Amino acid sequence: MQELVARAPAKVNLTLRVLRRREDGFHDLASLVAFAGIGDRLSLTPGSELSLSVAGPRAEAAGPEGDNLVLKAARALAAQVPGLKLGAFHLEKRLPVAAGLGGGSSDAAAALRLLARLNALPADHPALFAAARATGSDVPVCLDPRARLMGGAGERLSAPLSLPPLFAVLVNCGVAVPTAPVFKGLNLAPGQALPGPDHPGPDDPAPFAQRLALERLLPTLTNDLEAPAIRLAPAIGAAKAALAAQPEARLVRMSGSGATLFALVEDCRAGGRLARRLAAAHPEWWVRPTVLR
Repeated sequence: MQELVARAPAKVNLTLRVLRRREDGFHDLASLVAFAGIGDRLSLTPGSELSLSVAGPRAEAAGPEGDNLVLKAARALAAQVPGLKLGAFHLEKRLPVAAGLGGGSSDAAAALRLLARLNALPADHPALFAAARATGSDVPVCLDPRARLMGGAGERLSAPLSLPPLFAVLVNCGVAVPTAPVFKGLNLAPGQALPGPDHPGPDDPAPFAQRLALERLLPTLTNDLEAPAIRLAPAIGAAKAALAAQPEARLVRMSGSGATLFALVEDCRAGGRLARRLAAAHPEWWVRPTVLR
């Protein structure tokens, strides 16, 4: 059979509200998630053995291939579907690692989509969602990478949202921020809620359906993980200040648990100008203009 190919787009948390720490140690979240026009590339060559090779500009940072979420997802699906056809995966790693862009989760979701194609599983097969949940909290929302409201520990998803295209510039200053210490920085005891503004959950997608409503609402919401991430890695705060100082930047916020920031801009030309200027001033940073949907 021919090689199968899938994109693994970057996931961007436009908002991220931490509602409470659960008794099981996880956190209940409310987040508006969109996906970028840039990402990793994953291919699958059908065969009898499951394997993974990694290449690309971010391959070394991706860590040992045996620990990759692509293999974890494939094994989780194989446990759900007896006789699952497998094969050799090849990952072109282009996104920064431990960057709040859900790169590993999106790679894992792409692996599940490829295995579904290989095995003629429908996109709504329950085994796919079960394998995604078993692989990681961000994998379910990446299975069908379209904008959604996400709740719980990532398992509650709204129907896809018809967001207007959001022109953006993504910036990563090169620091890796592990997720667990960022959540720990909230200092929440089990069962304790985090004070803060209300956030529409997956059952209330209406506030995000119209451009004007979205533009008014986004600045009033937050990413609750931004402050603890900046305490752990002050370079994120410095990068945010540099990005916010650009004349094209309309809203600057951190994605996920960091360290990638995004700036929303007026259009693709404004994004290109901002990206070129910032990349010239900080050639060591990862800077990419994109469109979020």
